Amino acid sequence: MSTYTFTSESVCAGHPDKICDQISDAVVDAVLAQDPNGRVAVETMVAHGHIILAGELTTTAKVDLEKIARDQIKRLGYTDTKSGFSYESPIAIHVHEQSPEIAVGVMQKKRGAGDQGMMFGFATNESVNYMPLPITLAHELTQRIDEVREKKILPYIRPDGKSQVTVAYKDGKAIGIKSVVLAVPHKESITLKQVKSDLYKEVVKPVLKKHGFKISIKDLIVNGTGVWHHGGPSADSGLTGRKIVVDGYGGYARVGGGAFSGKDPTKVDRSGAYAARYIAKNIVAAGLADKAEVRLAYFIGALAPLMQEVETFGTNKKSQKVIDAFAAKLLDTSVEGILEGLDLRRPIYLNTAAYGHFGRDDFPWEQVVA
Repeated sequence: MSTYTFTSESVCAGHPDKICDQISDAVVDAVLAQDPNGRVAVETMVAHGHIILAGELTTTAKVDLEKIARDQIKRLGYTDTKSGFSYESPIAIHVHEQSPEIAVGVMQKKRGAGDQGMMFGFATNESVNYMPLPITLAHELTQRIDEVREKKILPYIRPDGKSQVTVAYKDGKAIGIKSVVLAVPHKESITLKQVKSDLYKEVVKPVLKKHGFKISIKDLIVNGTGVWHHGGPSADSGLTGRKIVVDGYGGYARVGGGAFSGKDPTKVDRSGAYAARYIAKNIVAAGLADKAEVRLAYFIGALAPLMQEVETFGTNKKSQKVIDAFAAKLLDTSVEGILEGLDLRRPIYLNTAAYGHFGRDDFPWEQVVA
């Protein structure tokens, strides 16, 4: 019998990289709310006392980039204007129109890909959301950390934070949780012992119980160095697109070559990855396989993928021919087919920018066909 462990991590919405992802995706949403055909490729960087927005924006929409950034930073809890980073920090904006050489492909009568690259989608039946269990638990822990801070259940917690979960497996099935690691900045007046006890009670136990697991408090590690009071961009800089594994499958499955946030859906880094996940999830949900990986690849201006493959790792219940036919009927993976089939030209992207892009049923690429 084969036994092993697998670890995945997630980060809170106030993590510096996630601040950037959310600002960039708030820009995408602001543009698409006014101009469904707007093109966006905007990245954000944050550091101690600095906020920078850079990239491309081609749209008829009128958007206030500075206000968008400040609103997101304030929403995420960075309201202490004396801390070195807050919604009042200076903002530098370096945004221009999309390269006309890229626009040639995107603005064809039949819309082409806005970039080249390969994308992977994955699904497994080891959890109710067809995601690997380690990343599912890691995301739910960070989401709960943010919740207990925002609702003032644990009012001494400051923005920022991380989680890491190690799951034990036997013959490919999850059998228990080996350890949970949390990192949470908090007020200096609160002892680490109290922080650990509170997080165990309010965060770890309810999240694990939901999935039928538990750990003892001795298997919980909080703030590994013993102290963390000051988080956010004053402690560590952030950049859009730097949490690509957190955004995907937690290292359990392959990821493509590009990040998601800050890009409108003509960028196949984003829409192609969503299409691949949609196909993979529906293959597993239909009982055609226990696991599925969908592989796509495009070039700039491509109307359809150069590569479209389905791998089921020997878990298939039907022939490859049947699975391929199911995938082909499920979704047209031309760029226009993805945009139309998943209804992606709308402001739905800010909510993807924390706690993962996959595994939450409110996104169109997470829907299971009847």
